[in-house]
Amino acid sequence: MIRLEHVTKHYNTRSGRKVVLEDINLDVAPGERVGILGRNGAGKSTLIRLISGAEQPTRGVVTRNMSVSWPLAFGGAFQNTLTGLDNLRFICRIYNVNPESRIPFVKEFSELGAYLREPVRAYSSGMRARLAFAISMVVEFDCFLIDEIIAVGDARFHAKCSVELFEKRANRAMIIVSHDFHYIRAHCHRTAVLDKGRLFTFSDMEEAFDFYHRQNA
Repeated sequence: MIRLEHVTKHYNTRSGRKVVLEDINLDVAPGERVGILGRNGAGKSTLIRLISGAEQPTRGVVTRNMSVSWPLAFGGAFQNTLTGLDNLRFICRIYNVNPESRIPFVKEFSELGAYLREPVRAYSSGMRARLAFAISMVVEFDCFLIDEIIAVGDARFHAKCSVELFEKRANRAMIIVSHDFHYIRAHCHRTAVLDKGRLFTFSDMEEAFDFYHRQNA
């Protein structure tokens, strides 16, 4: 179970305190896929960072009783001076995974070829995302965090990502944040809407979509 209880997050800026999330409550059970709809700037990425543990809430409690991934295809934690393979080895050691047994998968899946032996600072944003997604699949988390649509590479590579995540790991919990209700409908069991820092939950997915459209009309 992942549980958020009265979670609030604000940042101190030059123009004063900015409240990004306010009094968020959410439960996610093992194997459950929860979609969170929100337009740009609604606080989706901040919410994902709080759930992952990358940031701490200003108030409230985040409880994680299952292992939680970093946001998929996020390469911000890479060490830029290390090669792709060395970043893989570093991350595998953190999660107590044998890196050498995972290298063939990352090579085949990322399709980066010789670039795996080059420093990550030489990568394009797309190459970083492909490496990050491949590495995300070598650690078997209980819950995967997906920040926006995994639009990594071309349509063929995108299809590979969908198979690896939604078919091979169909029994894992997932939290998907997006502004695309079609994507949420295709992959989630239930939906909530994040609007102006507040989370609105619904028992019926279509009600959530209707609310989202009204708020963004």
